[in-house]
Amino acid sequence: DHYLSEFARFEKEISRKEPAWLGELRRKALERFAELKFPTARDEEWKYTSVAPIAGTPFRVASSRRRNGLSRRDLEHALFGGLECALLVFVNGHHAPELSRGRPLPDGVKAGSLAEFLEREPGLVEPHLARHARFEDQAFTALNTAFLKDGAFVHVPRMKVLSEPIHLLFVTTGNGAPPVSHPRNLIVVEEGSQVAVVENYVTLLGGAYFTNAVTEVVAGASSVVDHCKLQREGEEACHVSSLQSHLGRNSRFTSHAIALGGALVRNDVNSVLDAEGAECVLNGLYLAVGCQHMDNHTFIDHARPNGTSREFYKGILAGASHGVFDGKIRVRKDAQKTDARQTNKNLLLSEAAFVDTKPQLEIFADDVKCSHGATIGQLDEEALFYLRSRGIGEGKARSLLVHAFASDIVERIPVEPIRTGLECELVTRLPVGIEARGIP
Repeated sequence: DHYLSEFARFEKEISRKEPAWLGELRRKALERFAELKFPTARDEEWKYTSVAPIAGTPFRVASSRRRNGLSRRDLEHALFGGLECALLVFVNGHHAPELSRGRPLPDGVKAGSLAEFLEREPGLVEPHLARHARFEDQAFTALNTAFLKDGAFVHVPRMKVLSEPIHLLFVTTGNGAPPVSHPRNLIVVEEGSQVAVVENYVTLLGGAYFTNAVTEVVAGASSVVDHCKLQREGEEACHVSSLQSHLGRNSRFTSHAIALGGALVRNDVNSVLDAEGAECVLNGLYLAVGCQHMDNHTFIDHARPNGTSREFYKGILAGASHGVFDGKIRVRKDAQKTDARQTNKNLLLSEAAFVDTKPQLEIFADDVKCSHGATIGQLDEEALFYLRSRGIGEGKARSLLVHAFASDIVERIPVEPIRTGLECELVTRLPVGIEARGIP
């Protein structure tokens, strides 16, 4: 009932210039959300995660007109100073052109507000929007689609190579009642093109709020797409996101998912290798301290022959935090010659921290090379002893080992300022988890 009334209020802000099909899409998604309702522990995909903090809070959709006097200076902590690139800033899910920064782009490349392109060039958007991140079986995707209004749209035509990444910065600020934003991003990269996109979530709000984000990536034949998602939400935030990629022939898609903030976090990363020779790489790092809950679900669908996938997720858990990794690789009957590997490693820094890990393979072809595995453990005592024998204190030795464990994922990020900034941030965040164990 709350979201139905919110939808009625939301419709009053919808532009009359929008295409008619978008309104119909929203209504269908809202109807489906009303049927699905919020997931519970009885749903297999949500058995380890309770969404009661989301379902029980009357979040309100933030107005597109509310900026709360933000300036570029307020965002400096999130901008990775050495990162020179096109910057698109969104405040509470709505594009803020006065905070954004343009850069020269190759001819034909478009990067801007999804809402603006839906008004000006809907023909570019319609063939792809909501075609890959489908809402029929996903309640949060249905909710996002029902409130779909703005987000980022990136379109790279054939045979274009972008030398600089495109930075999408999503900022949450207060507006009285606990706010909710539903950013919707669409990235379309056509044949033979190459682009890197950074999707960055931060806050200037100290209280509770909810971010429900959906990103669709369409990688054309022989294209190369690097996607880096940084989640650094507030301590009381709820963050649910879905990244859906669709890969063409001989394309390569790489995802780097870094989760550091939020009280309740659920990240879904799904990829369909829908043409021969496609390649998918999923890298992930989740760091949970205190009472944080971080749930990571991945699904790689090998639908065609000669596909390759590599998946490597690491978790660091301290205090009384809870981590979840549920990764599935499906190899369909016709996807012969598939080469797929999946690994999940978890490091527990306290006796109260725990993790549920569930790597899965579903193989319906007979000529494949597939493997999967998971580990859960503590710091290597022999490595710790070696460092201490070299005169390094126990606390510092533990910090070094944990930092090395995390850096293995961070070092894979190709954008140097992002990589350097995260390394520095890990230095400040990791000792918190180690101190939670009572080690000075």
